[in-house]
Amino acid sequence: MIKAILFDLDNTLIDFMKMKKRCCETAIDAMIAAGLKMTRKKAMKILYEHYTKYGIEYQQIFQKFLKVIKGRVDYKIIAHGILAYRKVKESYLVPYPHVISTLIELKKTYKLAIISDAPRIEAWMRLVAMKLDDFFDVVITAADVRKKKIHPAPFKAALKALKIKPEEALMVGDRLSRDILPAQKLNIRTCFARYGARYNDEEMPEKGKSGADYEISNIKELLKLKL
Repeated sequence: MIKAILFDLDNTLIDFMKMKKRCCETAIDAMIAAGLKMTRKKAMKILYEHYTKYGIEYQQIFQKFLKVIKGRVDYKIIAHGILAYRKVKESYLVPYPHVISTLIELKKTYKLAIISDAPRIEAWMRLVAMKLDDFFDVVITAADVRKKKIHPAPFKAALKALKIKPEEALMVGDRLSRDILPAQKLNIRTCFARYGARYNDEEMPEKGKSGADYEISNIKELLKLKL
C-alpha cells in the first residue's frame, strides 16, 4: 500500500527547461544590447555548451561565458545579463498546469516529498515562489545528503524522514537515470513523467517502454492510478 509520493522538482512540477531557455535568451539579448558583439544564436550555443560542462545550475556561468568570448569578465555586460535573467525568471517560475489541484487531492491521502538535485536554496526558492512549499512534508536536496539522485542516499533520506518502507512509496520523475532507475533499485515503485522528459532525447523511450510501473502525460493522471 502506497503511503507517500516522492516528486522530482524540475520538469516534473515546473517546466524548468522552458524557463531556463527563455531566461538565457533574454540575458543574451541584454548583453548584446550592452555591447556584446555576437549573434543570439551563436551566444546561446556557447552558453549551453558551458551548461553541459559545468551543470545547468552553475552560478558563475556568465563569467565563464564572457571569459571565453572576450578573454575577461566585462562587469557592465554581465550586470545587464544577470538583471535581465532574474526579471524573466520571476515571471516564468510557475508550476505545470494541474499541479496545484493534483497536489491538493493527493495531500488528502498521502504524505508528499520532494527529492531534487537542485541546490538547496534554489529548490526552496522555486517551491516558495510557486506557493508549493506547504504541500510537502519532506524536501531532500543533494546538499542535504551530499549525494545526487544517481545515488540511493537522497531516496533513503526521504524514506527515513517519512518513516515509511521503500515499497510504501511512489517516485514520480522525468529522468530515467536519476528518478526511475535509482528508485527501483531500492524497491520503490515508480512513475515516469513523460511530459517533462521531452527535453532529454536519450531518456525519452517509446510509450510504455520506460520500465516504470506507471507512465503519465499530465500530472493530473496521478489521481487515476490505482496505488
